[in-house]
Amino acid sequence: MILAMLPMFAYAQRNCGSMEHLNWMILNDPEVQHRMSQIEQQTSEFANHMNNDDRQLVTIPVVVHVLYKSATANISDAQIQSQIQVMNEDFKKLNADASNTPSIFTASDPNIQFCLASVDPSGNATNGITRTATSVTSFSTNDAMKYAAQGGKDAWPASQYLNIWVCTLSNSILGYAQFPGGAAATDGVVIDYRYFGTTGTATAPFNLGRTVTHEVGHWLNLRHIWGDANCGSDLVDDTPTHNTANYGCPTYPHLSTCSGSPVEMTMNYMDYTDDGCMYMFTNGQAVRMQALFAAGGARASLLTSNGCGIPAPIVCGSVEGLAVSGIAQTTANLSWTALAGATSYVLNYKPTAGTTWTTVNVTTNTYALTGLTPGTAYTYTVAAVCAQGTGTATSATFNTNSVVTTCTDIYEANNSSSKAKAIAKNVDITALINNATDKDYYSFSTTSSDKNIKIELKNLPADYDVKLYKGTTLVATSANVGTVNETIIYNTTTTGSYKVYVYGYNGAFNATQCYTLRAGTSSVNFREMEEASVENQMDDSNKLSIQQVFPNPTENKIQVHFSNGQEELIQVELYDLMGKMIFTHQWMSNSGTNGMSIDLSDVAAGHYVLALRTNNAVDTRLIQKD
Repeated sequence: MILAMLPMFAYAQRNCGSMEHLNWMILNDPEVQHRMSQIEQQTSEFANHMNNDDRQLVTIPVVVHVLYKSATANISDAQIQSQIQVMNEDFKKLNADASNTPSIFTASDPNIQFCLASVDPSGNATNGITRTATSVTSFSTNDAMKYAAQGGKDAWPASQYLNIWVCTLSNSILGYAQFPGGAAATDGVVIDYRYFGTTGTATAPFNLGRTVTHEVGHWLNLRHIWGDANCGSDLVDDTPTHNTANYGCPTYPHLSTCSGSPVEMTMNYMDYTDDGCMYMFTNGQAVRMQALFAAGGARASLLTSNGCGIPAPIVCGSVEGLAVSGIAQTTANLSWTALAGATSYVLNYKPTAGTTWTTVNVTTNTYALTGLTPGTAYTYTVAAVCAQGTGTATSATFNTNSVVTTCTDIYEANNSSSKAKAIAKNVDITALINNATDKDYYSFSTTSSDKNIKIELKNLPADYDVKLYKGTTLVATSANVGTVNETIIYNTTTTGSYKVYVYGYNGAFNATQCYTLRAGTSSVNFREMEEASVENQMDDSNKLSIQQVFPNPTENKIQVHFSNGQEELIQVELYDLMGKMIFTHQWMSNSGTNGMSIDLSDVAAGHYVLALRTNNAVDTRLIQKD
């Protein structure tokens, strides 16, 4: 895996990440090039037949997703409104500085306007702004800000809205856009909060809203005016050939050394000049943008969007997202998705086998039940109350915990390696983690007849993890999220003395409920034992694939979601960017979707490569430890 280090630019120079994002997108989706080729063919056909006098007015609904870790990054509604105004001026040639266009050039009106959405995807009223607090310090061009699971915000339907994410960007990038032809889930524009709008956090020399104009130009299929190559092509006939990008405010006329020594159009929005020195599109650029909204165009669906329409009347619908958490013997916490337009909720609950309901009027979308009967099934319903009346009730069920008999731990005190208690092999034992500092150590030995090891930690009352040591050397770890069973498989050719370390993650414990531990040993490889009757046929369904790593960046623990086509032992490896292995341990994966937790609290801050490896496949992800 080759990691390309991005050049660091001073913020005094414009730095657009759109081409970097395009290259990344092509690497991850080979079909992008084919789709973009089709868009170029449609654009060419449109340009050959378009009558400029018939250029249609295009209105694009906009939703702005504000992602903030600090209060400063949570930009105001006024700052967002100032940006929308700039977009409407620039894409309608209403900007006052368009009059500065030199006489040898002609500024064109693309006839495109923008509005903050007034109707959300569900048909409800909105101000076109979402706000999301995030733990992510900064984002890059890998689209993480476009997914709630990665600390961002999921896109509204790209067929109906222009999604703009405003956040903190890394590597001195002012913004980037997804060209037409990319995935709908990531379609839109990303802007650093310091270069959005004309007020608030907007920072000179990029404080006139032109960063958004530039990036929306990419979103509307415009390339950099120098074609991202020395004397390259931007696919537009009426823009002069540029040597490369221009920065700051070049003195007019700025001559190119390309063929014919043309005067460069440094004031074009698709150059890299400062906000105050870019102020025009050409007719050819306007045609490329308009082509997207013609019949068969890649963004034609936006013409029929109701995003800037009149919201539907509020109807008191059914409550969704009923959930139960914190279930105990006599208590449980109920929650549900807040319903737009609801002023309160009617909660009814009873033992499922009972006949008498208890009714509670609730003003929020949560409620804590108390006084319940242990070991009992309950049914509850929730109905929203709106101005129009009470909606249809939605029901769900849950079971309270049974009374737990206190577990007796016969292995204490064993809270250090030197006090490890000997346990029998291939026998289930039970013990307690009875406080936040408690930890349990156990010892056993292997012989030539049972040298292979399988550690199973089950029936977990809290988030417990397990480690396996040979002597003082850590050889394997299992650290799943929550109360998921932990499993270590360690097949080896050597015998010796081993210690098992059981502990609560982040101080987790339960003073009454035992866990179950089994130190299994065998003369044969545990994988061989479990797969002896299975013919392993490797095809596309057996591929190992990392689906999601979050949070990334992280301060201590990361969650890894991956898929595998079969149940098998995988190797989990972490490398620094010099290729040095930081740690490795084994994990028994299921067939299908898997999840694991990796503790990085002992790893130094920096960038690392996480690798999941089987005998037949490997997949990697770049992660950041803060």
